[in-house]
Amino acid sequence: MLSNYPLSKVENQFLKESGTPTITTLIPYLTVDNFPKLGLLTACRFLEWAAQNPEGVISLPTGKTPEFFIKWTKFLLENWDSPKGKEIRKKYDMMDVKKPELSGLHFVQIDEFYPISSTQKNSFFHYVNNYYIEGFGLDPKKALLINSDEIPLADNLSFKEVFPNLTVDLSLRFREPTTQLEQLQQTSIYLIDKWCGEYEQKIRDKGGIGFFLGGIGPDGHIAFNTRGSHIYSVTRLTETNFETQAVAAGDLGGIEISANRLVITIGLDTIVYNPDAVAIIIAAGEAKAPIVKNSLEIPMDNLYPATVLQKLKNGRFYVTKGAASKLEDSVDNFYKSGPWTIEKTEKAIIDLCKKLKTYGHRLKLEDLKNDKYTSLIPNLSEDTVKEIMERVVDKLNRGTTKEKNEVLLHTGPHHDDISLGILPHVTNQLQENSNQAHFSVLTSGFTAVTNSFVINTLNETKNLLDQGRIQMVNFEDFFQIGYKLKMDKDVYHYLTNVASEQPEQRLRGLCHRVVRALVGIYKIESVTALREKINDVISILRNSYDGEKNPATIQKLKGMIREFEEELVWAHFGVQVKNVHHLRLGFYTGDIFTEQPDKDRDVEPIVDLFRKINPTKISLTLDPEGSGPDTHYKVLQATAEAVRKWGKEKDLSNLRIIGYRNVWFKFEPHEANVIVPVSLGDIAVMEDSFANCYLSQVNASFPSYAHNGKFSTIAKRTWVNQLNDIQLLLGKNYFYLHETAKVRSSHGLIFFKDMDVEEFLEHARELEKSIEGML
Repeated sequence: MLSNYPLSKVENQFLKESGTPTITTLIPYLTVDNFPKLGLLTACRFLEWAAQNPEGVISLPTGKTPEFFIKWTKFLLENWDSPKGKEIRKKYDMMDVKKPELSGLHFVQIDEFYPISSTQKNSFFHYVNNYYIEGFGLDPKKALLINSDEIPLADNLSFKEVFPNLTVDLSLRFREPTTQLEQLQQTSIYLIDKWCGEYEQKIRDKGGIGFFLGGIGPDGHIAFNTRGSHIYSVTRLTETNFETQAVAAGDLGGIEISANRLVITIGLDTIVYNPDAVAIIIAAGEAKAPIVKNSLEIPMDNLYPATVLQKLKNGRFYVTKGAASKLEDSVDNFYKSGPWTIEKTEKAIIDLCKKLKTYGHRLKLEDLKNDKYTSLIPNLSEDTVKEIMERVVDKLNRGTTKEKNEVLLHTGPHHDDISLGILPHVTNQLQENSNQAHFSVLTSGFTAVTNSFVINTLNETKNLLDQGRIQMVNFEDFFQIGYKLKMDKDVYHYLTNVASEQPEQRLRGLCHRVVRALVGIYKIESVTALREKINDVISILRNSYDGEKNPATIQKLKGMIREFEEELVWAHFGVQVKNVHHLRLGFYTGDIFTEQPDKDRDVEPIVDLFRKINPTKISLTLDPEGSGPDTHYKVLQATAEAVRKWGKEKDLSNLRIIGYRNVWFKFEPHEANVIVPVSLGDIAVMEDSFANCYLSQVNASFPSYAHNGKFSTIAKRTWVNQLNDIQLLLGKNYFYLHETAKVRSSHGLIFFKDMDVEEFLEHARELEKSIEGML
């Protein structure tokens, strides 16, 4: 199977565990069940290599991707001979591996933003020093790092003097400078280029990188070698593309900054210079599946930078099953392993419709027999397609059934998750008066609010105070109790001015809520103190670097802005503020690696909410791989534990769990058991409410790599694409000739999974198992 690519002992054990029967890709790969397990695999392989190469050269990634690699590496080093450590080492054939001493290793930093101060906590220089040099006990004298403050520039000036707006114009490499400043900048760019060449030579003088670990971007970039980078590229100062900028926006405080920041990166040829190098790319989640497929199955091509690993006998991809899901091997394995299921039949037929670009009722038995996968369907007959069509119609019927007398608790990890995931379904539920609806966002969500948005809002608040247009501050008891009252009035005032198209008055509604938040957070007792505090917060934010972690009080202020936005959305449907619950779970801290949920701090508030509301249905985002934003799977863990705990107090046999996905993850039709029609009106409500209520998100400072704009646009496209898949199976006439107006008006579809408690807990349990014992 892999005769040309000898695997290490660790890799062999993980290969056996994965159950992958055949690997035919141009670069070998290993699959694991979820994101935390990916970290364990990578940590075991790294420590195995380090034990064999105590003075080797390593290059390790930054950002959120290596979270569990770092945690598992530290855990194993600290627990090498503990019962848990021995259990892991025995399981993965590491009992004869001597505990490695990492201080002899030589470290090479992969990349860095330019320019960025090395003292900033969001610089990769700081990350490397914190998590690798100090965290792994490496020798700083043996580290080759990228420190922007130390790269020589013209006249020995600092980068802030040469590039005062922190923007580097690379056209100066090829054109004449027009000002004295541009002359300095041109000379400096040439000096940076020289420094990059010297950095490359230092790596090669060490014999090249012996162990490389990197993530892969949505466009296929490794390090900052974006799509189209030369296969023989070396260390250089370069621009990035939108997908890379979108991914970096979280580090730098918004796309506004990352779009204008250059990078220094090692090249593709740097990575593969050492022919004996172990080079590993890790990828998690179905969103990475297309680029993983192209990177592994296409011959070496600069459109897919990771294909350069084909040069290495020890080049590898370590991926979750979701990330591997589009590989031909994985698709084969899906169909050929285990018993045949109705879900396999459904997937095979829908995929055949897409492959042949034909409607389900036009598929012939001959088409099914000639296809690689539909030919495997047991008892294949003329009725097979009809049976699947009926199955999908049943899912649609479930999605149009009117729910009554339900107590609904819709939850989301972040603000806007519920709206982007299942708003049309929620709208249907809210139209029935016998239903009682509650909404809860489980984290504060402050990281999605930029400093500039808060500064602008506070300046407007100060102007309104000066004009006497925030009259509530003059009420006698406002600073004692009044600031806590009439929250619904703020919401109503805001939405009234959305309707009357008065943006200034709408903004005034936001400023009212900001005043209430400031008084509550800072215990303000007078108008004078309020003005002073507004000035203080503005000053702190203006003196913060982009992407800097805010003080806890400002985090809370940002979070309360997001909470107000969430209340506005549900007030569209008459939901009162008291039915929108803000849990602010404590694991959400704004650090690059947030803590695992704590059973007392993070689980008990959810259980209390269950007790208070006594829901009959709970919705939540379903990310069983743990491969998306870490908030998603940590909220999933906390919610699952809360359900378990609540289940010890009462009978939950009638409780239903609704697992939905939104812009980060998508259900395949065969994975969902409920399909909800979405009308143009539903889409308009979702887009309008997003644009009018989520003010901090409209400018899309932290966009998806898939779209340079609002997340609501991605949600709409997802719903429309899901309709296209089902229309291919059922035919368009099924929809526009349907007896039900709701189905006739379908221009999109929502997929979700309706589960009982045991089924839900089984999804969560698999993720939990991969973290047990580490933390």
